[in-house]
Amino acid sequence: MPRASDVKNGMVIDIGGVPHVVKAMEVKSPSARGAATLYKFRFNNMQTGQKLDETYKGDDLLKEADYERVPVQYSYQDGENWVFMNAEDYTQYEVPNAAMEELTGYITEGLEGIQALIMDGRLLSLILPPAVALEIIETPPSMKGASATSRNKPARLSSGLEVQVPEYLEQGEMIRVSTETGKYLSRA
Repeated sequence: MPRASDVKNGMVIDIGGVPHVVKAMEVKSPSARGAATLYKFRFNNMQTGQKLDETYKGDDLLKEADYERVPVQYSYQDGENWVFMNAEDYTQYEVPNAAMEELTGYITEGLEGIQALIMDGRLLSLILPPAVALEIIETPPSMKGASATSRNKPARLSSGLEVQVPEYLEQGEMIRVSTETGKYLSRA
């Protein structure tokens, strides 16, 4: 059982018998003598998708959920479901479109590094790699001398995602996009 001070983003904690994944954490160190450091967590309920904010002291014990983290790869889209295959034993998991809303702009054929959280043989959640490489398919033309400024312009990517990119980038270039913030990181 990990202490609150040992919990990291992405860990799955059992709260009242329901698995919750840690999405964000904030550490507050009070200035008063003898006061305990507080850890504020934002959890996502893995069954309903609801957000939950909880605060713990550094020595509080939390129960880690009994789950398995396995590598998966995107196979295909079947009507209302996305199908992912376990890279180790080739088990297929279907994820409904509603659960994929936030992730669809980052998933492409052959994307490496996707992990699935499996509990009792059921896929609870997908964890994407921190950044993905996508191609710019539509953006306004680059401007001469634009590298001297830090202005941005909109760009539509091969997955349908729209992001703000520096003015000097052109159509056809590959860029890296953060899956956590949805922002441009660098050229790929």
